[in-house]
Amino acid sequence: MTLPKSAKIWMDGKMVDWDDANIHVCSHVIHYGSCLFEGIRCYKTKKGSAIFRLEPHIKRLYNSAKMYRMEPQIPMKDFMEACKETVRVNKMEACYIRPVVYRGYDSLGVNPFPNPVNAFIVVWEWGKYLGPEALEQGVDVCVSSWDRIAPNTFPALAKAGANYMNSQLIKMEAIVNGYAEGIALDTNGYVSEGSGENIFLIMDKVIYTPPLGASVLPGITRNAVMDLARDLGYKVAEQLIPREMLYIADEVFFTGTAAEISPIRSIDKIKIGEGKRGPITKELQDLFFRVLDADVKGRMDWLDFI
Repeated sequence: MTLPKSAKIWMDGKMVDWDDANIHVCSHVIHYGSCLFEGIRCYKTKKGSAIFRLEPHIKRLYNSAKMYRMEPQIPMKDFMEACKETVRVNKMEACYIRPVVYRGYDSLGVNPFPNPVNAFIVVWEWGKYLGPEALEQGVDVCVSSWDRIAPNTFPALAKAGANYMNSQLIKMEAIVNGYAEGIALDTNGYVSEGSGENIFLIMDKVIYTPPLGASVLPGITRNAVMDLARDLGYKVAEQLIPREMLYIADEVFFTGTAAEISPIRSIDKIKIGEGKRGPITKELQDLFFRVLDADVKGRMDWLDFI
């Protein structure tokens, strides 16, 4: 689906028309992948439009920038307000928000320091990442032949554009083989994550997820689901997960800003549980979407109202 246009894009403090939001072809980011980004959702709730966990997202963006020595030229609080203002200017009740920090145009070469650090924020209307039916019916996925990045090569804790070349390989391999998504292992053969999602599995009512040391992005939705699971009384264990645990789990699901909570019904053509969304996954989904509708008093601080 072609990306739907919005009216304005925030670029370095100015609102620019969609069709005029351009950068030079010799910008460092184009040649060397030097950008950090976030994916954030704004939801239409019963109390008005609200951005889900805005501050943790922007804090992760600034942490990613710190790892790459790319300090944004705007304070974090102001960047958060710019996200909200971009939603307001575009008069959207619900949308996806994509803030990007990148190295712009000055010189070319592996040394990035001569190039300015620029930023933009774009918003658009976006539905369910794996399809609207995925939230209820689940998706069929495979274990990818591509591993996640090895420790001390790229910082896996950074949400960097260059890291997603690896994600593209995982995603493309899955699609051409007839699957909705791929699951990557880390370089030691343990479960890591999907191409753009964190992963959880449930066995005997215990909820497991790989630790950050397994080349896992510290997902904001991942963190939220862990908190919600504990609110519901479940034990949550962050531990190394061997591949074979995926096949014998009672339930498996993805989490992410785009994917939200998406159940997995089969892996490598092996049916997971009953081959459909499991009861604990549904329980978590129900609570999660209540939070997103501003219906859980104890989690109102997760919502930044526009």
